[in-house]
Amino acid sequence: MKKNKIALQIIAFGLIAFTFIACDEDYATLESDVINNDIATNFDILSEKHNIITYTKALNPIDKPVQTNGLGLSTLGLYDDVYGKTTASFVTQLSASSYDPDFGDGTIIDSVVVTIPFFSTSTGFDDDGNVTYEVDSILPKDDTYNSIKLRIFENNYFIRDFDPFGDVNESQAYYSNKTGSSAAESFSAALEGEELILIPDFQTSYDNGATNNEISITDDVYVLEEADDEDDEDTDPQVTERIAPGIRVKLDPTFWQNKIIDKEGDAVLSNQNNFLNYFKGLYFKAEAVNNEGSFLILDASSSNANITIYYKKLTSATDDADDATDTSSYVLNFGPNRINFYDNNFTTPINSGDPTTGDSKIYLKGGEGSIAGIKLFNGEDLDDDPEINTFENFKNEFVVTDDKGKFVSSKRLVNEANLVFYVDRNQLDMANEVSDNEPNRLYLYDMDNKTPLIDYFLDATNTSLPSISKYSHLGILERDESNDDKGVKYKLRITEHINNLLVRDSTNVELGLAVSLSVNLENSTLGLTQKKVQNSNDFTVPIGSILTPRGTILHGNGSEDETKRVYLEIYYTKPN
Repeated sequence: MKKNKIALQIIAFGLIAFTFIACDEDYATLESDVINNDIATNFDILSEKHNIITYTKALNPIDKPVQTNGLGLSTLGLYDDVYGKTTASFVTQLSASSYDPDFGDGTIIDSVVVTIPFFSTSTGFDDDGNVTYEVDSILPKDDTYNSIKLRIFENNYFIRDFDPFGDVNESQAYYSNKTGSSAAESFSAALEGEELILIPDFQTSYDNGATNNEISITDDVYVLEEADDEDDEDTDPQVTERIAPGIRVKLDPTFWQNKIIDKEGDAVLSNQNNFLNYFKGLYFKAEAVNNEGSFLILDASSSNANITIYYKKLTSATDDADDATDTSSYVLNFGPNRINFYDNNFTTPINSGDPTTGDSKIYLKGGEGSIAGIKLFNGEDLDDDPEINTFENFKNEFVVTDDKGKFVSSKRLVNEANLVFYVDRNQLDMANEVSDNEPNRLYLYDMDNKTPLIDYFLDATNTSLPSISKYSHLGILERDESNDDKGVKYKLRITEHINNLLVRDSTNVELGLAVSLSVNLENSTLGLTQKKVQNSNDFTVPIGSILTPRGTILHGNGSEDETKRVYLEIYYTKPN
């Protein structure tokens, strides 16, 4: 009986194994039939290219500056590329950590420190077990960075929350050329009030070069120290704190003694509204050092970005700070409103192109630069004209429609659709553009509705790392490793957008193309992701483009090099 049971188990196992082998053989045969076009009898995999219209849309600082408040991040410094030099500065309101402060009697300021952190990630630990960082918010990225000159002024212009000339509760827009509701409302002169004095000595393990307002840019941590007061053998200073990389400098306390400490009990420190009317904020102005500098993207909205006033209370009748005790601090955070400004000295002029016929070159530049308009199928859509237009002809090749142009059934199945843009290497190489300046990512979007394409939301490659996020839809710049990693082309996949046009009767909207600091910024679930262009009701720019100074030049549909002209490629299956 026991032997029979064992025999049955062996037979059952053999039958199961044979079934798996048979299935595997069938699967292999089926797979080869699918991917081998010579064997396939039910369909063909084909491809075709379509011409598109592309043209440059320039942001002229005189009549088309871009809105730069409400960006979330702030930019500061200098950037030099194929287009020329851009200098970024910003103004920010300040909000107090508390109101109606009680500083106490005989209060004197010990120090005033301004801190703005860089975006950085921890990379590990040094030999002493301390955290090390890599900064990813300084351009151009390198092993070392150029210094900048930083000047800080009291701002004398009141920054409004709402537009007095707009609709009810319409937010106030401020622009990159230091104007408000219109170009006539310029507040440039009011930005540079009393200049604050920067002090180079601030108790760190290295000198950041703040002498003459020069700020060294580095990924080193700030090591705060105090004199050795312990009963040990050495007299080395004691480390009190380590702070992640960023801007950190001391300010002369005189201004803050008069502006803040001496106003204890005054109504100007009683609430936020009174405070903003009294102290309108600070203007951070960047200047070059020896005609060079670095460009910083700063997290000014961070709680670690602030002005901290450290003060002591005297315990004797003398004015000697050494007799003071009970060190305390009063913090002024950045915000709620911050505005970026751009000063461009372009050697390569940017002019708007021809939206009807397209351009030979596409000029893309972040900040107060330019974006591009893209028209698929000549920008045409379904209409009542009896003559078939370009879009209707394309649709008729792929689907069957009713008398109103609505989808009925498919003639061809779209497997993949890509927009392919070639970098104009001749233009970049003539300007000696370095490959590090070329933007790795471009952002493609629905210009009419100011939203990402459907492919953006369906892209499963979404990650917290902007450099590799959404790469299936918004392809990363392809580079030539044999030629100093110089850019070759971008391939942007729009398969579902094309399917929407064919199967779901979507409108053939105009598309926009822009350089992007981070494609993750464009997720519309985070709120408004585009900003106005002054003197224009419909023209907006993605915030990812406003925040980056990078730029590039691409071949357009009218390029003299026909092999590099931009095109739409479609791979499709055609049932026999």
